[in-house]
Amino acid sequence: MKLSVVIVNYNVKYFLEQALYSVRKACNGISAEIIVVDNNSVDGSCEMVKHKFANDVILIENKENVGFSKANNQAIKIAKGEYILLLNPDTVVEEACFNKVVSFMDQTPDAGAVGVKMIDGSGKFLPESKRGLPTPDVAFYKIFGLAALFPKSKRFGKYHLGFLDKNQTHKVDVLAGAFMMLRKTVIEKIGMLDEDYFMYGEDIDLSYRVTKAGYFNYYFHDTTIIHYKGESTKKTSVNFVFTFYRAMIIFAQKHYSQKHARTFGLLINFAIYLRATAAIVLRFLNAVYLPIIDFLLILVSMLFISKGYSVFKYNTDSAYSNNVVLANSCIYGALWMAGLYLAGAYNKRKTFLSVTKGILAGSLAIAVFYAFLNDSYRFSRAIIVLGTLSTIIMAYFDRFLLFWLKNGKLSFSFSNRLRTAIVGNYNEVNRVQDLLIKSKAKADYFGFIAIDDKSVTDNQYLGNVNQLSEIVDVLKIEEIIFCSKDLAASQIIEWMGRMKQQELLFKIVPEESLFIIGSNNKNTPGDFYTIELNLSLSKAWEQQKKRLFDVFFSIFILPFIPFVSLIIKNKTQFFKNWVQVLLGEKTWVGYAKADNIKLLPILRQGVLNPIDNLTGKSYNPITIQKLNFLYAKDYSVEKDFLILIRSLRSLGN
Repeated sequence: MKLSVVIVNYNVKYFLEQALYSVRKACNGISAEIIVVDNNSVDGSCEMVKHKFANDVILIENKENVGFSKANNQAIKIAKGEYILLLNPDTVVEEACFNKVVSFMDQTPDAGAVGVKMIDGSGKFLPESKRGLPTPDVAFYKIFGLAALFPKSKRFGKYHLGFLDKNQTHKVDVLAGAFMMLRKTVIEKIGMLDEDYFMYGEDIDLSYRVTKAGYFNYYFHDTTIIHYKGESTKKTSVNFVFTFYRAMIIFAQKHYSQKHARTFGLLINFAIYLRATAAIVLRFLNAVYLPIIDFLLILVSMLFISKGYSVFKYNTDSAYSNNVVLANSCIYGALWMAGLYLAGAYNKRKTFLSVTKGILAGSLAIAVFYAFLNDSYRFSRAIIVLGTLSTIIMAYFDRFLLFWLKNGKLSFSFSNRLRTAIVGNYNEVNRVQDLLIKSKAKADYFGFIAIDDKSVTDNQYLGNVNQLSEIVDVLKIEEIIFCSKDLAASQIIEWMGRMKQQELLFKIVPEESLFIIGSNNKNTPGDFYTIELNLSLSKAWEQQKKRLFDVFFSIFILPFIPFVSLIIKNKTQFFKNWVQVLLGEKTWVGYAKADNIKLLPILRQGVLNPIDNLTGKSYNPITIQKLNFLYAKDYSVEKDFLILIRSLRSLGN
């Protein structure tokens, strides 16, 4: 056998499926096998492989996440190919890719390993396609930004070897583990991947051992793959920073002298804390900047309203003391912001309705709070009404302004809907258009682009693929979706590379799949539109709202426990449930027991479940699965509240 393709997967089912479609096509004409090692994914990856690639893929199902190196080694041990290709699941390869690389290896006996040209989801070249060894000086230039300032310098640009032409084949120090083809005989000589590396660093270590054994690592320019970087691991996370740089320390301790390893370790540890601190600060600022702006605007407007109303009503600006004005303004502002949060006004798909609902909910909470205040601390009700109107105006104003500053245009939905064109044959285009609608994608479908010159009578026809650049320029298209059923991967990659300067977003829809996949740039994870994952509970903010509701309901029910306990069957278990929910060990409403739970967004064990809302009936397993799916798909705080109210007797379950 000539080639063994090894793919390690962890919870990236949609990317894996697309990768396997492209790998299967690239294996045509080659004696090859495909081995997928799954590291205990919970997203249905294994089920997908068994269903769609049963005859093409050897599947190894791990019962725990053993890491990248160990999983690859599991496959290498059973691989029969003369060449072993380590391939990431978030990649797309050209149809001729394997033939070209295998041919190069056959003709280049000193090649121990080969990597290829990689582009990201927007068509831009990924500089990590070719790298230098992370020596202390190279690491210093990288960490302190000199490599970025002088990328083509032979001194400062060694990390990504920017001085080497990306359109020529070169001998290099380090290849990327996303695509790394090695001779089986070389692996037998140097050993398999070092399992001290859980993730990251193993490709550097392997590349280094290849050169130490007397072979060369080659960067091969004559074929290109798409690499949607970062889907399996979020590269802006603190966890990534620690994992990546700790791998560098392991490499230094293993291959450098004690003196150099110590110097390298100090430098890397400094980088770890510097990058980790920056990541924490940036994520915090990104999460709080809009609530802070809202609160400050609410505070200022309430101060002006209270003073203005005081002058209008009482002919003095001191009818309310400064302490009362400040305290009430802060409390009212906090309640309005809580309403905005619960209504989803701080999530990415905020709308007019969510902002209005949130502020009105906050005003309702203020009315309840107002009833318990002493007369000396009360504002006039007119101030509350004026404050509600002012808060709505301010919330819209700052969102309009921020959206305009970010996107250069205004939107009444506050979501950046893209002018989208689909490239493919008529039937497939219609299927993709339907998928866009059903998945509620942020796309304004503009028309379709044919792949040939045949006459198309439909009025949505914009032209053929040879006119793609002109169509994009004239019609201001922002996103292009390619149908891989009708276009070869090599054609898609060629167009992405050709049009990368036009700042377009590219996505690909694999044949017979219910998802569209893509990525904006090398630093963002791949993203996708899919019917399957259009689940409310898959959103972080919905999970946060659910947790907030659990706490709120636990506190809310506290004064009523003496009365509620009269109707609850198991009182002892109820008190245990109450404590566990408050501590975050349980949730008031979770999934019913069914086989599909592991395919749904993760929830804590529920005291109740959606079936408790439907008393007096029994359901078969398929129906229970559907009820779980519908609960996750259409989740809302109101739904949890109704289930709880209707099932008070069962809170001791």
